Amino acid sequence: MSNPWALPAIVLVTLVTLVIGVYGLRFARTTSDFLVASRSVSPTWNAAAIGGEYLSAASFLGVAGLVLSFGLDVLWYPIGFAAGYLALLLFVAGPLRRSGAFTLPDFCELRLGSRRLRRLVTTFVVFIGWLYLLPQLQGAGLTLRTVTGAPYWVGVLLVSGVVTGGVALGGMRSITFVQAFQYWLKLTALALPVAFLLLHWKADGAPALVSPKSPVGADWLLPGGADHSGQGLFGTYSLLIATFLGTMGLPHVLVRFYTNPDGRAARRTTLGVLALVGFFYLFPTVYGLLGRIYTPGLSKPDSVVLVLPGAVVGNGALGQFLGALVAAGAFAAFLSTSSGLLTSVAGVLSTDVLGRGSVRDFRLSALVGGLLPCGMALAVADLDVSRVVGLAFAVAAATFCPLLLLGIWWRGLTDVGAAAGMLCGGGSAAGAVILTVLGYAGHGWLAVLITQPAAWTVPLAFLVMITVSLATRRRVPPTVGRTLLRLHAPDALRL
Repeated sequence: MSNPWALPAIVLVTLVTLVIGVYGLRFARTTSDFLVASRSVSPTWNAAAIGGEYLSAASFLGVAGLVLSFGLDVLWYPIGFAAGYLALLLFVAGPLRRSGAFTLPDFCELRLGSRRLRRLVTTFVVFIGWLYLLPQLQGAGLTLRTVTGAPYWVGVLLVSGVVTGGVALGGMRSITFVQAFQYWLKLTALALPVAFLLLHWKADGAPALVSPKSPVGADWLLPGGADHSGQGLFGTYSLLIATFLGTMGLPHVLVRFYTNPDGRAARRTTLGVLALVGFFYLFPTVYGLLGRIYTPGLSKPDSVVLVLPGAVVGNGALGQFLGALVAAGAFAAFLSTSSGLLTSVAGVLSTDVLGRGSVRDFRLSALVGGLLPCGMALAVADLDVSRVVGLAFAVAAATFCPLLLLGIWWRGLTDVGAAAGMLCGGGSAAGAVILTVLGYAGHGWLAVLITQPAAWTVPLAFLVMITVSLATRRRVPPTVGRTLLRLHAPDALRL
């Protein structure tokens, strides 16, 4: 049964997004505005904006769906998603901002001085961005179909059009305002219905939130959860590696740290993100646990957040209002994350593929960058949203995580070593992604290795980068000392 309030709520969120984006256009004039918001975003605004773009379809819909399907064992997903910012805070945020780069390819050329490596980095940025955009558009189609009965393609085209238009017109300066607003909208859209859902749960006698399949004890804290086999342990460790290390390699997350005024502000931003993201993940977990009581056996687990208010409260005015609020929050998730992803893709396309980084080049790149994932989402409607996002994290962990950590903290890294490591680790992870998406993952251990590739592709990338760099140590840039001093010196002593 469709919710008559859902479509107006989605339209309202879309209109507010457009209005805020238009407001941001007043401040978007230069190339620096479009790429990094002129490096003038405060830590408070930036933390909310990062929370807005990071909490995607996998966070809003996928985590609850996983808890509904598999119980508490899958809470390693949100734990890894949130904890990844701790690694960013400790190792990457400050030095990355002090580099003065506009994009990840900029940083790589600054550190290693190679145009060929820059082109390779650009390829992976675009691949990860498009791979991550796919589940956002899928989620939009699923949400609109679930709450209004509209065809799947309507949601895909709506989010694609709004996001592409907003990014093309206002760039980073405009979407910063949009994403900060949408974090608080998403949080409200989940938290307010939870209060009513828990009241009804208590009125029903407070039935157990977990079933024997998912015990309330500490088993879920153990790697592998209830599955203590070698495959279960490997899959959990691989997932943790992908989410924890993949966060520091996501291009749309990294580009936001370029918008801070200095390295100190970047670190303060990361602390804020840890708090905002960690608090948010409490609510999808509650939806998944309540769904095990009120909507067991749901054919589309990713839709539990959308259908649970009606199933618990009923389809009266209150149930429809809460359902519409959740639908609006879900659409905000798709819009904000898609905006960040497309901005990062458009930034590298405009500086390295389609032009030289002018405002006109950026706008053209935004239009081109939004077409392919839209077509893919229309062609592939049945992929597991959370699984695709996890694979995007795995590719990021096997490419940009070792590149950043070694590039920032080890003077011995060479351009040849970095390229070899990215091709071996990142190429293997990308191949596993393609096999998984096409449904050729195999069985037994082969399936685990392909569907959860981070545990072997990330060490492979580190090993190859270090080994090849040691073998090509003559290619260490002569300016490496000055570059590392620039990355690590306090902001007051910036060269």
